[in-house]
Amino acid sequence: MGMGYRLPLWVRVLFHFLLFLLALMLNVALGAVDIPLPEILRWVAHRLLATPQPPGPEYVGTILFTLRIPHAARIALTGMALAVSGAAYQGLFRNPLAGPYLLGAASGAGLAAVAAMSLPWSTDPLGVFTLPAFAFLGALAAVLVVYLLARVQGALSVEALILAGVAFSALASALTTLLMLRLQGEWRRALVYLAGGATLVGWKAVLGMAPYALTGTALLLVMGHALNVLQFGEEQALQLGLPVETAKRGVLLAASLATAAAVAFSGIIGFLGLMVPHLLRRIYGEDYRRLLPLSALHGATLLLLFDIPARWLFRPQAVPLGIMTSLAGAPFFLWVLREAQRRRGRGLV
Repeated sequence: MGMGYRLPLWVRVLFHFLLFLLALMLNVALGAVDIPLPEILRWVAHRLLATPQPPGPEYVGTILFTLRIPHAARIALTGMALAVSGAAYQGLFRNPLAGPYLLGAASGAGLAAVAAMSLPWSTDPLGVFTLPAFAFLGALAAVLVVYLLARVQGALSVEALILAGVAFSALASALTTLLMLRLQGEWRRALVYLAGGATLVGWKAVLGMAPYALTGTALLLVMGHALNVLQFGEEQALQLGLPVETAKRGVLLAASLATAAAVAFSGIIGFLGLMVPHLLRRIYGEDYRRLLPLSALHGATLLLLFDIPARWLFRPQAVPLGIMTSLAGAPFFLWVLREAQRRRGRGLV
């Protein structure tokens, strides 16, 4: 049992919520122009209560409600979707090194997005939603191709899924590089997207992303029991009455939907979906009924915190968020891999 269970439930819930709220407020407050927290609260109260007199200069309200708050909302949705998908994949594959991009969602989205940039009609007819739409469909198509390749006689092999995902990702990455060589003025935009830069900002991005990210997350949150049973192995799960193939397809569908929404609107942000559930598992244990909602909340919290230095260190210019998560995530991945090797060497796994 993880050490997190030593505290009463209400204390843990309050702690998690307050941590998320603090990260959200800091993300809104810090940027090219810092806005004090008391001023943010006054503006929020002004909008909620519809008071006639604004609490400060109008440009502050414009920054808050057209830029900062929708940006923070998109970042929170992205972190939530990636972390809960990563937790679900780690449970499905019974592997702490699994992540939301394991089945090619990121490479498929990247290929489709760069293809959209290289086509002369890429701005019609969807306008600003063209690139997110291409990336979203590319991510879903990648997972579908991998799923069909791994499905044999109605059964879904976990090992075949991983191998097909690796092969497809390599192919899609090669095609993406080939397309980027053809790009002219759009090459910088493509590079930013592949490094975790947003494709669309403002409330349009939030409203476009939210239905898919929230639906995928909600579906995963009700699959905690199924993932717990799958940890005993597929044969044992069948004996316990779990419809294994249906459960695996459900996890893949929900995680793919959430991941596709994240990469479509926020670019390719690596390692977050691996780090968050792995750390939470060490603290709170292996119960996916708790691990999934905790991953969703702390994924949002951690990505909000990563986003602060990405926008603040080199302001007014922002660094693509995927660079910040990779700087922390790559050493973390190597540490996890090293720990796994040590445990095997001691005969603990």
